[in-house]
Amino acid sequence: MTLAQIPYVLVIESDENLAHKLAYDLKKVGYNPVEAHSAIIGLQYSQEYEPALIIVDRLLTGGSGISLCKKIRHHGNTSPILILMSRDEVEDRVACLEAGADDYCLKPYCSEDFLQLVKLYLQPSTNTSEQLCFGNLLLNTNTRRASLNKRTIDLTMKEFELLKYFMEHPHEVLTRGQILEHVWGYDFMGESNVIEVYIRYLRLKIENGGGRRLIQTVRRVGYVLRDS
Repeated sequence: MTLAQIPYVLVIESDENLAHKLAYDLKKVGYNPVEAHSAIIGLQYSQEYEPALIIVDRLLTGGSGISLCKKIRHHGNTSPILILMSRDEVEDRVACLEAGADDYCLKPYCSEDFLQLVKLYLQPSTNTSEQLCFGNLLLNTNTRRASLNKRTIDLTMKEFELLKYFMEHPHEVLTRGQILEHVWGYDFMGESNVIEVYIRYLRLKIENGGGRRLIQTVRRVGYVLRDS
């Protein structure tokens, strides 16, 4: 693999010592790290380098990591985003996910935990190409792209996993607990509207501007993918 083929991993971290450590560990296992030490440069690099993965510290010079995630998503970047943060509270996790992040890694920094998470998002798929279908809605599990009536739909990592889960269980009512466990792998305690946020994202993308509702709400239970 040439240098040009090695995936870029963008590290947006104001603490230069930590940024260097992250970059060193990434390079050691075969990735091509790019450092940005402020939110402004991070946003710029997220467009210039087209990174395969973006690491964002929640606390940044020139803006918060949460705000930066929202801006990255607003500019159309669908690369997985991992947030570095110090607290593991429900509201912190939810805030990250609602901002468009796919996952988070806790401080103090642990190389092994961090690299395992990176590998989860960057390891190449060993499965043969599979296409899930639901009416005119198609989902390619290798490219992680959907299409509806020949219109290509780009998805973030979590949007893809959520839609895939629905398309693997059409016409089956999925509870909020099942969705959280399968898509996020977390047992959220208390109230969380992260599912509602991502359902809204998917509806905007796959229901084609006011078309028929595919992901339907089942009150007090969960959601179901059906065409009726």
